Amino acid sequence: MKTASSVKPLEPRVGCIASAMQIIGSKWTALILRDLFASPKRFCELEKSVGSINPRTLSQRLDDLEKQAIIAKQTRTETPACTEYALTPKGQDLLPILRQMAAWGTKYSSL
Repeated sequence: MKTASSVKPLEPRVGCIASAMQIIGSKWTALILRDLFASPKRFCELEKSVGSINPRTLSQRLDDLEKQAIIAKQTRTETPACTEYALTPKGQDLLPILRQMAAWGTKYSSL
């Protein structure tokens, strides 16, 4: 049996988990990221796929993710102009975390 002193800590330094939660811990954020893993999406596509999210909340979450360099906003110059959101390499690095969340949800979901 392992003692408390022999268990390796989850984080290399205090604050790592808090830092990750600052990015993905807001309501709706994980679902937005889930949908962007499939492919880049327009605002209206995300609004439909995420569910009953308020457009103002979606806009705020997208702005926050863009400021954190998790997603990139790309505006195409075609007519009519089209804006899409896509994951950056930093955003792609969240894939294993979301997969683990999905696995945990599958294992323990009562829905």
